Amino acid sequence: APAIISGLLLAKGIGDQKKGQTGTMFSPKLIQEILFGGTLLLLLGSFAIGWITGGRGMEALAGFIKVPFTGILCFFLLEMGILVGRKIGDIKKFGFPLILFGLYMPLLGAIIGALTGAIAGMSLGGTSLLAVLCASASYIVVPAALRHALPEANPSLSLPLALGVTFPLNIFIGIPLYYYCIKIVFEILKL
Repeated sequence: APAIISGLLLAKGIGDQKKGQTGTMFSPKLIQEILFGGTLLLLLGSFAIGWITGGRGMEALAGFIKVPFTGILCFFLLEMGILVGRKIGDIKKFGFPLILFGLYMPLLGAIIGALTGAIAGMSLGGTSLLAVLCASASYIVVPAALRHALPEANPSLSLPLALGVTFPLNIFIGIPLYYYCIKIVFEILKL
């Protein structure tokens, strides 16, 4: 939810400012549109319903949610993969700076996550997990949510960048690197 809110605020607020509409970045109308638009309302409503109903609610909806989840997720990821495969060439239009962003932004996110975890007094594992989460692009929820909430957004850039650059970086290099660096810092600082 924070990533969706931030993305929509930036896209809609900055987009309106570029169109010459001043003062729209944090206007009540824009905030209302973002918070009560279908995508975010559905996501936050689902969280609220799950929190209120707890285990009983999940048991009651298991046949509707839990059982088909894996199959639906597979189809969704397959569709995302097909879209990325078709659009991967669009990254060439923007060239090396876009690919570079997909490489350095996760590292910056990991540093912020690691610092936050250490300052909050989290364990080595907790700090490492927070660093990994902060380094990750939203591979599933945000692309789908933004496709609905921001139809003018270009998924031919965000999806290939997230799935073709950032995801492999994190899987093959990032996760072990983040853990190793955080472990060294924890040993030096005796945390």
